[in-house]
Amino acid sequence: MKLAGAFLFFLLFAGQMAFAQQTNDVYVDKDGVMRWGATKEEVHGFGVNYTVPFAYAYRVAKQLNVSPEKAIDDDIYHFSRLGFDLYRVHVWDTEISDTLGNLLENEHLKLLDYALKKMKERGIKFVLTPIAYWGNGWPEKDEKTPGFSRKYGKAACLTNPDAIKAQQNYLYQFLNHVNPYTGVAYKNEPDLIAFEISNEPQHGGKTSEVTAFINGMVTSMRRTGCKKPVFYNISHSIHLAQGYFDADIQGGTFQWYPTGLQSKHEIMGNLLPNVDDYKIPFAANPRFKKMAKIVYEFDAADVGRSYIYPAMARSFRTAGMQLATHFAYDPTFFAYANTEYDTHYMNLIYTPQKALSLKIASEVFHNVPLYKDFGKFPADTSFGDFRVSYSEDLAEMVTKEKFIYTNNTATIPPNAGSLEHISGSGNSAVVKYEGTGAYFLDKLESGVWRLEVLPDAIWVEDPFGFNSLDKTLAVINWRQWPMSVQLPDLGNDFEIKPLNAGNSNTSLKSLKNTVDISPGTYTLVKKGVSSKFNADSKWKNITLNEFVAPATTLKKTYVLHKPIQEVSAGHHVDMKVQIVSLKQPEGAEVRILRKDGKSEHFKLLHEQGYHYSVKIPATALDGDVVKYYVIIRESGVEKRFPSGQEANALEGDNAATFQMRVLPKSAPVTLFNAATDHEQLLRPYLKTSRLASTGENGASELNISPEKPEDYAMRYNFKAKIAGRNGDVLNKKKLTFHGHALNQKSCAVQLALIGKDGSVFGATLNIEPKNGAYAVLLNDLKTVDFKSLPRPYPGFLPYALLTTPESSKFNLNNIETLQISILPTKETKSTAGIAIGSVTLD
Repeated sequence: MKLAGAFLFFLLFAGQMAFAQQTNDVYVDKDGVMRWGATKEEVHGFGVNYTVPFAYAYRVAKQLNVSPEKAIDDDIYHFSRLGFDLYRVHVWDTEISDTLGNLLENEHLKLLDYALKKMKERGIKFVLTPIAYWGNGWPEKDEKTPGFSRKYGKAACLTNPDAIKAQQNYLYQFLNHVNPYTGVAYKNEPDLIAFEISNEPQHGGKTSEVTAFINGMVTSMRRTGCKKPVFYNISHSIHLAQGYFDADIQGGTFQWYPTGLQSKHEIMGNLLPNVDDYKIPFAANPRFKKMAKIVYEFDAADVGRSYIYPAMARSFRTAGMQLATHFAYDPTFFAYANTEYDTHYMNLIYTPQKALSLKIASEVFHNVPLYKDFGKFPADTSFGDFRVSYSEDLAEMVTKEKFIYTNNTATIPPNAGSLEHISGSGNSAVVKYEGTGAYFLDKLESGVWRLEVLPDAIWVEDPFGFNSLDKTLAVINWRQWPMSVQLPDLGNDFEIKPLNAGNSNTSLKSLKNTVDISPGTYTLVKKGVSSKFNADSKWKNITLNEFVAPATTLKKTYVLHKPIQEVSAGHHVDMKVQIVSLKQPEGAEVRILRKDGKSEHFKLLHEQGYHYSVKIPATALDGDVVKYYVIIRESGVEKRFPSGQEANALEGDNAATFQMRVLPKSAPVTLFNAATDHEQLLRPYLKTSRLASTGENGASELNISPEKPEDYAMRYNFKAKIAGRNGDVLNKKKLTFHGHALNQKSCAVQLALIGKDGSVFGATLNIEPKNGAYAVLLNDLKTVDFKSLPRPYPGFLPYALLTTPESSKFNLNNIETLQISILPTKETKSTAGIAIGSVTLD
């Protein structure tokens, strides 16, 4: 009987493979690799999650009187510019089903069908997750939706027989659903790679029960005749992993949020160690090795920089992932507010550098071999055709044909004459541009290129805080900037012709490779060359005249400036100011208020784009606290910032000013102050933690008592805090903890300093219940572990990482982050704790 059963299984498996290879349906080979049925080539795919057909995004479209179809059209065009070829969504089953699992043919389903059709037109394939289990409210309250998920909830959906029956019914109907825009059922859709049964199920019970649950769902799906691979989430409830391996699925799905979620502020510091390795604890399991692997969601949440995504993609490829979709792309029509998922922020218009980083990550997925290992941090910051740099906030791809970069780069492509595609932000050896929007250059034929320039986007608030549609986080400005394009294929004097509708820049001329350009699309044609292309010409998956960008939203001038908190007496200050305006101001200056009531004026010099700078001499730093404001002159009117009032307006003695503290070089350098910095401290949540007043001159201390006797770490990036005292740091000898232990027992605390290169040097102090200063000599600091904070999802990823090469030496010039670890005790009845007032260099 066993032999017969095995033979029957072989025939079924062989039959599935034969069917897949007769069509172009994907199949999973014996080594757990997805391949295209027609060509047997390995499947690659990279893209985003995107939710306009459902839930909050759908409601906002209706609220703002935006056509969902138009929004989908616009965003999918941007997907094509970013090189995405994959789309994933967890379908809000609660909006398109009833309590029995019957599929409801309503507007949500129609919009999903429409989106899939539009994806197909751009060559984008998809993975669908039919069951989300979520209510449709986030970030608002759930509505009274008709589906089974609302009736039963996620937990009951995994165990209740009636809920299970409803899901099986729903899956059968969902796979049989015929998309009216294509005339093809989902089960037969050639661009649908695979199904993931449900989104993040969290099972309890026995492994056999998990297997039975999954197999019941798969049986319902296979009854439709669908031969596509079926995946299941195996990064949750991993103690039941054998139940997944025993089930009738062809692959497992994974997520990665290496910087946690919901910090409510932008996370700073070098986070490359956090994404160095996607270590799967059951990777060696023989059954798991035969399963295909995809990433359904990932993001470096609350990170606003552009260097990190290609490093994540590299780690995914090393772990064996073939598909990945970022979570989640913000629909452009309300990306100004980032309200859908405020811990994430991704949109080509509003986050151009991050979007370009995602474009490079897509290239990683399509070019880095499966399971290729590039070593450990920091050696793997350059890998293949790719490089990531925290210090430059840069990710780049450099090949013979492509040059893609997220920020200013000094890299010189090996042969500019062979390039066929350039996309970037900022300046490079090929393009110099002062605007902040992304740009794309594509070679259409010899001597003919298409240029696309997006408008400037400027963040005027931290986008990862508490957001609302009434709060503007980012503004758009259509401003003309000089652009220099240095391509041998175009020569020095090329012709420029606008392509997109409404583009009135018809008199553009290049002078020595340079032209004043406004947002839009253009053809650049070498002098003397005639082109067969026109505005309506099709090229790859776009039409040449396509252009999507919101109109200017900048309504007032912003002065974006964070004062240096502390500066050294007797030393000048290099001050940076960002002035965001519709056009360049007529004048700008800093006015320092002296103690005698007079003021000194210092002209702000324009560097490039919206950036200005000025050197404030030491002689102007009068007193312990220096107060100053910025004056902007526009249309003959002077305004004073930070208030934004006219300079001649009477504001009284409480007029708003910027401030800096002036300290003697010998004064301690404060790395962390509980009263002012506790909200920026990265640490696992503790309900018992609190900020308490010490009663001493308004000082406070942060009380932290871990709930379990285990290593509890915290991290704070002090780079900006000490920027005005970097020179003083080099003269300090000790690292000092100011505070005391709690619960009347001593506590072991490790203090460590993390460098911008990810190196970590620290030492352990014994903190007593008596309040005091506990110090360690900087010369005694030794290499210690980098603690992965915030804690990542999934939780099985490593906590402590060794990131410092043995050859490294401690360098005070390098430090930027403080790491504090409360070390575990042997006691189990109660845990030690600490009260932190501050940490200083003395």
